[in-house]
Amino acid sequence: MTDLAARIAGAPISWGVCEVPGWGWQYDAETVLAEMRAVGLAATEFGPDGFLPDDPAEKAKTLADLGLRAVGGFVPVVLHDPSHDPSGEVAAALEGFVAAGATTLVLAAATGQEGYDDRPVLDETGWNTLLTNLDKLSALAADRGVLGTIHPHVGTMVENADDVDRVLQGSSIGLTLDTGHLLIGGVDPVALSVKHTERVRHTHLKDVDAAWAARVQSGEVTYTDAVRHGMYRPLGAGDIDITTIVGTLEEAGYDGWYVLEQDTMLQARPTGEGPVVDVRVSIDHLRAIAGDV
Repeated sequence: MTDLAARIAGAPISWGVCEVPGWGWQYDAETVLAEMRAVGLAATEFGPDGFLPDDPAEKAKTLADLGLRAVGGFVPVVLHDPSHDPSGEVAAALEGFVAAGATTLVLAAATGQEGYDDRPVLDETGWNTLLTNLDKLSALAADRGVLGTIHPHVGTMVENADDVDRVLQGSSIGLTLDTGHLLIGGVDPVALSVKHTERVRHTHLKDVDAAWAARVQSGEVTYTDAVRHGMYRPLGAGDIDITTIVGTLEEAGYDGWYVLEQDTMLQARPTGEGPVVDVRVSIDHLRAIAGDV
């Protein structure tokens, strides 16, 4: 994969499909995957449990029948609890990855609670456990031919600048650069992409309304409420310098996926085209960037 335009993938969350209970009205997989192909996406992340078939072979067939490649997917697991070994959960997820030919495991350091509006504070034991698990799970994925990464994410144990620095210094795992979650967590995604380019192994491209992000950071509104009110924007319509981030990665030889993710929450089935309209805008913006790098 060297051509940037051929490395643009989708994610079900852009259609409002999310693992959080009560997130909103949910599209079925057939509709989402068909719309992905219709707008020219070559591949997709798996989405939450239950979106695609649990059986690895059926999961692979579902994507193959629609002509979509499998990127991999978001796997939130508890990493900080010394009494909990996440290896079994991750190994089970990797079965589906391998069967579908997926290349990338996107780990999130789950809190053990539902949703992303609150998180506990880790002590040293918790941090040491988390960092050890990151390297262990990265090696577990590598043994199956899958690239393991950690996804800094609002409402998880790896969210803000201090968390990200601790992971980068205390583990060797690759980084999923999620431009939106980094900004909302108080991390400058442009500066991070420049300073730690070599650690970026996977990319989630989001654009964000910075005013809403600031309200989440201050505690004025919850993350969920901000998403509900449209904090995420199509690429080019928010406040993140997507062009500089993509240019930095490409110049450094990054050859991974660019997964389009504009987290969306739907209150009911859309009467018009729905979220695919914003997906098209993002694809057009990224393809325009591709023509300039």
